[in-house]
Amino acid sequence: MSEATPNEHQSNGKSLAAANILSASTAAAANDGNNESIRKNPPLRGLFALILLLATIRQAHVFLTRAYTIRLEAIKEYGLIIHEFDPYFNFRAATYLFDHVYGTINGGHGYGWVKGWKMFCEWFDYKVWYPLGRPVGTTIYPGMQVTAVWLTKCWIPIWFGLNEKFGGFFNVIGSFFDDSGSGIKKKIVTKSARKVSDYFQASNDPIMSTIASLMYKMGMKWKEMSLNDVCCLMPAWFGAWTTLVTGLLALECSAHFCYNHGNKFGTVFDDLPLIGYYIRKISTPIRETLTNYSGLDITTNTNKSPSSLQTASLLSMLATMFFMSIVPAHLMRSVGGGFDNESVAVFAMTLVFYCWTRALRGGTLGAKADDDCVHDVEGEDNVGAYIRGKQDQGFKLSSRTKAAVFYGFVTGIAYFYMVMSWGGYVFVINLVGAHAGTLVLLGRHSSKLHAAYSAFYFVGTALATRVPVVGLSPLRSLEQMGPLLVFLGMQLVEYCERIRTRDNLSRKKIWLLRIRLFGVVGVLLVGVVMALWPTGFFGPISSRVRGLFVKHTKTGNPLVDSVAEHQAAKPEAYQQYLDIVVKIVPFGFGLVAVAFTNDASSFLLVYGLAAYFFSHKMVRLILLTAPIASSLSGIAVGRTAAWCLEGVCGWYLDVWDAWRLLVDGEEDKLVSATTVVEAKVVSSDSKKKGKHKKTDADQVGKDTCDSSTSPTPVRNKWLFVLATKFAWLYLSLFLYKESQPHIKSFQSTCQQMASAMSHPSILFKAQTRDGQTILVDDYREAYWWIRDNTPEDSRIMAWWDYGYQITAIANRTTIADGNTWNHEHIALLGRALTSPLKDGHRIARHLADYVLLWTGGGGDDVAKSPHLARIANSVYRNMCPGDPTCSSWSSSKMQQSLLYKLHSNGLVPGVEVDRNRFKEVYQSKHGKVRIYKILSVSNESKEWVPKNRLCDAPGSWFCPGQYPPGLQKVLKEKKDFRQVSFEFDLERSLAFILVDDISLMLWVVFVVMFSWRISMQRLKTTQNIKRNILNI
Repeated sequence: MSEATPNEHQSNGKSLAAANILSASTAAAANDGNNESIRKNPPLRGLFALILLLATIRQAHVFLTRAYTIRLEAIKEYGLIIHEFDPYFNFRAATYLFDHVYGTINGGHGYGWVKGWKMFCEWFDYKVWYPLGRPVGTTIYPGMQVTAVWLTKCWIPIWFGLNEKFGGFFNVIGSFFDDSGSGIKKKIVTKSARKVSDYFQASNDPIMSTIASLMYKMGMKWKEMSLNDVCCLMPAWFGAWTTLVTGLLALECSAHFCYNHGNKFGTVFDDLPLIGYYIRKISTPIRETLTNYSGLDITTNTNKSPSSLQTASLLSMLATMFFMSIVPAHLMRSVGGGFDNESVAVFAMTLVFYCWTRALRGGTLGAKADDDCVHDVEGEDNVGAYIRGKQDQGFKLSSRTKAAVFYGFVTGIAYFYMVMSWGGYVFVINLVGAHAGTLVLLGRHSSKLHAAYSAFYFVGTALATRVPVVGLSPLRSLEQMGPLLVFLGMQLVEYCERIRTRDNLSRKKIWLLRIRLFGVVGVLLVGVVMALWPTGFFGPISSRVRGLFVKHTKTGNPLVDSVAEHQAAKPEAYQQYLDIVVKIVPFGFGLVAVAFTNDASSFLLVYGLAAYFFSHKMVRLILLTAPIASSLSGIAVGRTAAWCLEGVCGWYLDVWDAWRLLVDGEEDKLVSATTVVEAKVVSSDSKKKGKHKKTDADQVGKDTCDSSTSPTPVRNKWLFVLATKFAWLYLSLFLYKESQPHIKSFQSTCQQMASAMSHPSILFKAQTRDGQTILVDDYREAYWWIRDNTPEDSRIMAWWDYGYQITAIANRTTIADGNTWNHEHIALLGRALTSPLKDGHRIARHLADYVLLWTGGGGDDVAKSPHLARIANSVYRNMCPGDPTCSSWSSSKMQQSLLYKLHSNGLVPGVEVDRNRFKEVYQSKHGKVRIYKILSVSNESKEWVPKNRLCDAPGSWFCPGQYPPGLQKVLKEKKDFRQVSFEFDLERSLAFILVDDISLMLWVVFVVMFSWRISMQRLKTTQNIKRNILNI
């Protein structure tokens, strides 16, 4: 008689298990207890689930509309204008891209996306950073500009056409274009779709030309908004979309899926090696007792839905959207008119986080499993389980691993948009990498995690290197080495797990394999670092990142230290920007950590700790706390509301599960009742055959879906049931009543903060002494004066803060702006402004034609002068001899400076400007701006600069300028800036380790390689013996 094959043994085992399942189903159904009561009326339960879903959609729309309208305060008050400083550069860059893709370039038609994008990337702007210029295309994160142009010419006209033609759902989202007192609809321009189609054809955009032609044939009109209006409204639009995505993040992290061990809720330490087993032994009985006697065990055996539309998750999503829609921490960077990178980047960041947590869910399974490893914890996500028998049989991917790869791919694409939008992408990649590494350290590694992170990192990094400003920095920057090491380490861990499951290695052997493998790879990496470090391959840590780990005023870079947003956050700042949310966050954090941790929700814990740490170091980064604070607070509030609702109803309202009940009725009960029995039978059968030992993983698998407890006699009494429902009803009414004043207070505070944040610095309202309200528009009027009254080639000297506005509004050349890429150049500007008037004039005459100053008190240029002097002294040490931080800058030195003389000319007794060097040509209406013409300008230097640009290659677009010969005497006095705050010399320390200990490193390489060779020989011998035995 021939021996049965492994597949036949497996088939026979399944048949026996099926027979045992059918024989045990009656007993399992008898113990169904409380579950039977909730399944007696599927239609009514399904109706309630449908009502919950519709109410959620309705309320979500309310929150999205609220998120949009609260961000329109500035537009209602001041109109569709760009705010602040950086947004003006972003708008100017968007205009440049728009003109070259669709605008007035190339005979009024543009060049189309391909050539227009190429010209944008090769844009070297000589109107900024005179005389050097700036390669804008390779120093900008262009995601926001691309989005603005695409919305203006592509999506918005299509949306308006669909909204007008079909209405319905489009009218719901179309409410985002309602006037709301902002006059948006008056700005909409209607065009002929046929003419627009011809325009796109001439602009080399056949896709949009075809779409416009189809709209014309369907009788739809083409409606457009101007680029300026779209840029002003984008922060409000993306504020609403960020609210939605943050709600989805909370939805994903609060839903319970029982088909996968990684989705099972528990404590954060449940899978920690050694102590995880004992933590589960303590926490599981407590959890079951609480749910049993509180009447909340109605979720037993019903939480295998592939949908996240459950009571707790839906209410958590709504609560999160409520907080996120109006929380000031997000409002401060998403007010209408604030066309800044963060307004789009926060949306991209939360989208990455949602896609990442979705990837960790894996595949979706209903009541019926799509493969036979649903309850096999050891093999459910480990590819090695499929090749345990024979190596030549290959392996297949489980549905969970396939889904993880797909959503990891989507996460990588979302990350690419994040990289395109903001330099804060470094935080995102490090946070995802830290979470993946934390899961491995907590003992939660699986092939699902490996597939998700590998797909994310590979796709995301590959696409990120295509962004010109990023290039190869993901592989060279020290700030991004962590995620790369996690990626490499995860490949090694996955390899070890496949070997372990294939060869059934013991705990001791697998640890030896891990140590040897990681040792060899670690030594090889050290060798690569040793070879590349002297070449300068690895970039240094930036000043802004270093500022997150040292005290604010000690980063060593006075330019960074001069920015108020880089100060450390105080407790009052959290109260101001988060209000009541900051008090709820600890409860949400505790709930997730103690009772509701799984692969996805554990991300919130890592995100919460990281966001608090970095925001505490830099007040600007409180922005990062808005999504996580809203999510954790929403989960705390949503779960509490769900407990109350389910406690009162006695129903577990899952939309998907309720739909199956409506369709299948009582037939679903058999599947639910037998699932646990199947797991027990299969486990018992495998134990009898002695095919594996009982481990902690087996206990985890048992706890995953077999969490039901038989109802106690007390639970069966109607008095207990009635008392429980009454208690939940009373608690619900009590919490609702007590929360109303806090909710109203939070809404009122957020509305006040929104109004306060909606006053742009470029114009504002003020009251005169007689109480009359006036609009102070001095700054724009000064820029308009420059635009209309100075030659086009005029150069304007002003502190770098105002450079963006001058270039964008006045269309004139500036010396420096907010890009701050060249510290030495800004130091030269600072020296010209803070030197004595004569010395300052000797520098200014070679660089500029006019000097613009902000005056009028408050934060004007005189108030900023100590920072200017400190920055100048960091390069030109004679400004404050013997004082690196220029702390000796006093009022006597300040009063001799060029800046003070021009600022206080004619205003302070005894202060007059030298009329042979400067001539005042403009003073604003309310005294906020003064403009001086520089006399005796060096025309020789002005003519020399455009003729002596240095190109990196003949005919290249990259041609930076040079300083004219007239400044060489001053430039010889500079000392290139170097950080002064390091307590140790990092480069010297690393060089000592990498060079002086090279002999030790080589010896370690030899020992590890020798050990590896011996271990591989032993492993190969063991495999050969096993193969021979199987053949026999």
